Amino acid sequence: MASNEAARRAAQLRKQIADYDYWYYVKDSPHVPDAEYDKLFQELQALEEQHPELRNIHDSPTQRVGGKPLDIFPQVAHTVSMLSIRTETDISDQGAIAFDTRVRKELGLNENDLMVEYSCELKFDGLAINLRYEQGELRRASTRGDGTVGEDVTQNVKHAIHQIPLTLTGCDAPVLEVRGEIYMSRKDFASYNEKQRAQGLPTLVNPRNGAAGGIRQLDPALARKRLLSFFAYGLGDIQGWDKPATHSGVLDALDKMRIPVCDERAVVKGAQGLVEFHRRIAALRDQLPFDIDGVVYKVNSIELQERLGFVSREPRWAVAHKFPAEEQITVVRDIDIQVGRTGKLTPVAKLEPVFVGGTTVSNATLHNEDETRRKDVRIGDTVIVRRAGDVIPEVVGVVLDKRPADAGKPFDLFHLMHGKCPVCGSAIVREEGEANWRCTGGLFCPAQRKQALLHFASRRAMDIEGLGDKLVEQLVDGDIVSTPAGLYKLDLATLANLERMGEKSAQNLLQAIARSKQPTLARFIYSLGIRNVGEATAKDLARHFGKLTNLMHADETQLQRVPDVGPVVAQSIVAFFGEKHNVDVIKDLLDEQRGGVRPKESEAEPVEELPLAGKTFVLTGTLGIPREEAKEKLEALGAKVAGSVSKKTDYVIAGAEAGSKLDKARELNVPVIDEQQLLDLLRAR
Repeated sequence: MASNEAARRAAQLRKQIADYDYWYYVKDSPHVPDAEYDKLFQELQALEEQHPELRNIHDSPTQRVGGKPLDIFPQVAHTVSMLSIRTETDISDQGAIAFDTRVRKELGLNENDLMVEYSCELKFDGLAINLRYEQGELRRASTRGDGTVGEDVTQNVKHAIHQIPLTLTGCDAPVLEVRGEIYMSRKDFASYNEKQRAQGLPTLVNPRNGAAGGIRQLDPALARKRLLSFFAYGLGDIQGWDKPATHSGVLDALDKMRIPVCDERAVVKGAQGLVEFHRRIAALRDQLPFDIDGVVYKVNSIELQERLGFVSREPRWAVAHKFPAEEQITVVRDIDIQVGRTGKLTPVAKLEPVFVGGTTVSNATLHNEDETRRKDVRIGDTVIVRRAGDVIPEVVGVVLDKRPADAGKPFDLFHLMHGKCPVCGSAIVREEGEANWRCTGGLFCPAQRKQALLHFASRRAMDIEGLGDKLVEQLVDGDIVSTPAGLYKLDLATLANLERMGEKSAQNLLQAIARSKQPTLARFIYSLGIRNVGEATAKDLARHFGKLTNLMHADETQLQRVPDVGPVVAQSIVAFFGEKHNVDVIKDLLDEQRGGVRPKESEAEPVEELPLAGKTFVLTGTLGIPREEAKEKLEALGAKVAGSVSKKTDYVIAGAEAGSKLDKARELNVPVIDEQQLLDLLRAR
């Protein structure tokens, strides 16, 4: 038998580990380093090995590790039925007003009576679950099923969702059933899919399917990989526990027991209170770390809930007020290719128009060739389309059992485009390790004109002061300038007639254009906008080749003799100068009659020590500024921006929903900075 000391220590460790789990998994505020946590956990495991009778199967955190695969989920009869609630189909303010009107009518209240108090919550997009605690210990977890009978998923809940406590804090009631929603956060959904793609495995269509499918895995180890979370929203069977007088009081009590309860909840009065809550959450919806499809209103008073009762197995005292659906099903009529301002080719599904996310959608992005192939989207397919807030609509999956016999062939962008840009006819390339095909006609392609001109005129390139976004828009949209060479043909009359361009401004711009005609070779190379060639690389190329013609005729082997020029950069340079359209524009720039630009080819370039010279950065996740812009600014300061993390990486810049690159950085102890630190770094230079 275990000694009193061993039993006391085991109980102490269980409580301590449970506390740390709560702060880590529920509050997202770790109280101890991982190493300290592991030390305590291993001590408890050792104690239980020595004294098996101490291994309490209901509340020991060691029981969350391992778990044997099941053959089938046993059926569970719910003591109190898990009923659904009515959905308010009117997604406008009237939906909230209509619910308040019904409640007041059922309660016999007139216009002069007090307003009804409501508890307002989020409607999570996941899987309903019932947690049965006996004497404060988690004994069973079961799905809703048909509302009367569900499936016993206790083992998966214990192993996969550390947010759910094995033992309640401050409650040892004979029976307390907690009901809530298992969900998958957007961050964990993205992380899971990124890992699946890296291994060539199937990905999830959306977080809701991830949660529902995850908790029903027969192997707990697979369920755990889904990174599931939980929020409580109500109660089932209760024995020996004094229930608070209000629903909001119930949620507060559950929170004190250390059961996760969403903070985005409120108690309001009357129809106007419901309307304001619905509006506030609708505005906040896209910023939440998890998906919701609406809000839920509940009469706050438990006494009034009992008076209102039920109708058709739905409570009269609660309603779900939905937001516009973010996912719908429609049909792919065609697949087009769009060319972005940086030359990236994006496949776009042309859809049978469908109302989704509050608007009618007829186009949806397929992102790139790999994603289109992975999802196996074909012309004629029935697909799931998603639009959240202002996010561009995307195809998230194919309904394969609805695929017609005459559906199109598997997607192949290169052959579909015959290897040519659909806008300008230039060759398209896809660099090693890149997900996207790109047009090589950067100086010529109409889709890239504005970007090409802005880059050409930028301060670290040709430094044409006064040529900004608004003016470039007018020049391109008015078909006045189509390539950088066209800037050198502008005259005073043409410029003075443009919006916000008086004669004085026009004269200043013409003088700036004239001054740009004798750049250093490094500036001229950089101004061409060759992919993967930043300012530092342009200087290396200028120093190595000395003359523009030498660079234009160099092959990949010769290019890789330049410091820091590897296969990817060399391939980009060869592809750029191998495109006739680009060469024609360069000839126009150099021609005395057309452009008159004369780079200082014979002079050795001055070696300028840039502030970030020799530093390698990797970008991952979603940044507030375009990734290309961040890359360009880093390169302008002499940094190298790499596509993967290695021991040679100096910094990883992690935006929202950073994935495997962030994990790799932590594994290699590479310093990680966020976007604000990046902006501070750029400003400081």
